[in-house]
Amino acid sequence: MICQVIELAQQLIKRPSLSPHDEGCQQLLIARLKAIGFTIEKLDFDDTQNFWAWRGEGQTLAFAGHTDVVPVGDEKCWHNPPFEPTIHDSMLYGRGAADMKGSLAAMVVAAERFVAANATHQGRLAFLITSDEEASAVHGTAKVVEVLMARNEQLDYCLVGEPSSTDRVGDVVKNGRRGSITANLRIHGVQGHIAYPHLADNPVHGAIPALNELVAIEWDQGNEFFPPTSMQIANIRAGTGSNNVLPGELWVQFNFRFSPEMTDAMIKQRCNALLDRHQLNYSIEWHLSGKPFLTPRGALVDAVVNAVEHYSELTPQLLTTGGTSDGRFIAQMGAQVVELGPVNATIHKVNECVNAADLQLLSRMYQRIMEQLVT
Repeated sequence: MICQVIELAQQLIKRPSLSPHDEGCQQLLIARLKAIGFTIEKLDFDDTQNFWAWRGEGQTLAFAGHTDVVPVGDEKCWHNPPFEPTIHDSMLYGRGAADMKGSLAAMVVAAERFVAANATHQGRLAFLITSDEEASAVHGTAKVVEVLMARNEQLDYCLVGEPSSTDRVGDVVKNGRRGSITANLRIHGVQGHIAYPHLADNPVHGAIPALNELVAIEWDQGNEFFPPTSMQIANIRAGTGSNNVLPGELWVQFNFRFSPEMTDAMIKQRCNALLDRHQLNYSIEWHLSGKPFLTPRGALVDAVVNAVEHYSELTPQLLTTGGTSDGRFIAQMGAQVVELGPVNATIHKVNECVNAADLQLLSRMYQRIMEQLVT
């Protein structure tokens, strides 16, 4: 007999919810939560579906996640169709199995078991679910947080179900994330014939010394919670494709994953000063995806560590590495935020999968966290 967590995960995986589309996933979750007394508020924006659900009053523990998934890639490389959930050798296969429909199923079933045992619980249990985490992340959690903050909603603790684990469920808990800011830099030159460089201005040649200096900078040394700030060039484009035409412009895109030792303002100022010093004719556009945040040891981290130790007999590492998550928006509400989810070895890959037993284990951990913070 397939357990409730796996059954719900399979129902979610069957829906091809390529970001930002939801394809009925949220209706499945809403129906389950309504049945156990949750109040549901739909908060859809543009092409994105979101909902905020709550049960009880007072100190609030929210579980956050997303129903959207990334594209499947080459379907011929999948052992089974990506939206036909399959269990093989104890592994549940399908797009979203690990990121993060498995976590959503574990959360909802944990809530069902928790409410069955604690019908008159103290405090408030909540869910914040979006369908726009894997794409632009513009009309999803960020917008919902704006609404909640505008009406002074209380959110004390938030657990995001992103796949945080490395080898075993709970071996890594993310209690913070680095900030992320991207620059789109254009170095302006003068296009011309490659045989007459004195009549043109090659922006590639002018930019190379500046870019070399930029990539060699040690921005900071991090701190006890965060690794050093990292700057990486992602894309470079110049030229017409012809071997006898000097380019008129060089476009470079680079990204910073920055620790709290830096601010986005400091990064911008230092980059602009460097480019000015190299006397480049340039324009630059910046996009801030999120600022760094950290949840130190406290009630939420302690509850999560306790749940992991209870069910896995291991003490999780508290790390801030990796990419960004919707936790960066939720942290703006002043909430303690952590991420605990399944093993992330196959996320975004062909043949994405998760150990079926891990999802059942994760659901028990989520339930224990509820018991510590809501009852």
